[in-house]
Amino acid sequence: MPDSAAGAAAEKTEPRITDEGIARLRQRIGIPQANPVRPHYLRPGTDAFRTVAWSYGDDNPLWADPEHAAASRWGGPIAPPPMVGGDSVIGEDVLTEAELARQGELKGDPLRGVHAFYSASQREWWAPLRADTAVTRRNALVAVLDKPSEFSGRAVHEWNANVFADAAGTPLGGQYRLMIRTERSEARKRGRNDAVEMATWTDEQLAEVDAVYAAEGPRGPEPRWFEDVEVGEQLRPMVKGPLTVTDMICWHVGMGMGMYGVAPLRLAHKNRQRVPRFYHRDSQGVPDAMQRVHWDPEYARKAGNPTTYDYGRMREVWAIHALTDWMGDDAWLWRLRVEFRKFNYVGDTQWITGTVVGKHLAEDAHGTHPAVDLELAVTSQRGEVTAPVTATVLLPSREHGPVVLPTPMGGASTLDGTLEAAVAHFARS
Repeated sequence: MPDSAAGAAAEKTEPRITDEGIARLRQRIGIPQANPVRPHYLRPGTDAFRTVAWSYGDDNPLWADPEHAAASRWGGPIAPPPMVGGDSVIGEDVLTEAELARQGELKGDPLRGVHAFYSASQREWWAPLRADTAVTRRNALVAVLDKPSEFSGRAVHEWNANVFADAAGTPLGGQYRLMIRTERSEARKRGRNDAVEMATWTDEQLAEVDAVYAAEGPRGPEPRWFEDVEVGEQLRPMVKGPLTVTDMICWHVGMGMGMYGVAPLRLAHKNRQRVPRFYHRDSQGVPDAMQRVHWDPEYARKAGNPTTYDYGRMREVWAIHALTDWMGDDAWLWRLRVEFRKFNYVGDTQWITGTVVGKHLAEDAHGTHPAVDLELAVTSQRGEVTAPVTATVLLPSREHGPVVLPTPMGGASTLDGTLEAAVAHFARS
């Protein structure tokens, strides 16, 4: 077949972004939906807290050492912040009969086959998750934006809200995720990432990375007082890498396989029946998950990248790690926003740096919160900022006392209320 004819044939079969598909997506905004798979942890205890932290290289004893944690203001181990949110780590669905009856409206993907990647996230934490506590969740699509894209010609931005509460109904936190959908053929044709040079490392360069690792560590029980922090103060740098496939295997051990329910062997067979279009046959004719772009270089190239790459959420979690190491046990990570602007390929190393950019007293229904605003950058060995981050941390104060936990979004006090507040927030935005 001539090249032009082959291209035309590919064009006919390539999944496309259409006006109709976007309109169908928008009809789903605000409809509470079931998470596609069960949570990785049903009643997470200190072993789960430790395993989640281990999966991203965090050895803070606050998460898993009861004796250490008992001396903190929390009185015992609490979950590391990355655990409250994200895909299917925790949280069993809470849906009414009426909402369950509407799930048929959410079946199928109006942009089926169009590539999706995690582009940005906004998170808030309102209360700690204690050990051996069941968690509930509510989820909904909250925004669908039609955008031009340098990477793929046309893109759709989907914002999804996931909110969580403990068994007593106390709202724990919310995560608002931006998924960008792009057309694969356009991404390949434009070849935006074709010129990326894969990293190689000398003994001297690895020694520099190791020196940063050796200097890292959690602040621990020593309070970081609000009054002592100055605008312009720098966080101690943190390093993550060079990235390996093994790092991603360890990530999955702690965090699970995510919202697509990827599983091995007979469980993979069952999952293929559930989501058959998520599986494509490889060069040997074997069906495998599209998620293999993260560990299969050939399939990553089919998706428009020169090789395998991380999950955006890994860098989000690395920024959280840098913040919790800096702030100490008695502080509280309140808000975080991160964008994923560049890919982080296997072999790349990322340095997390940060600066205090503001101090203020936040007021809400729960009281006064001595708050510190920070800007962080996740920067590769190429000198490219792959993920800019902003965050707000609540610190103990000599004048105002221990940290007071913040009020959930919109002043909500229930799980239902937090989802309704998220829908309203994105409608205004």
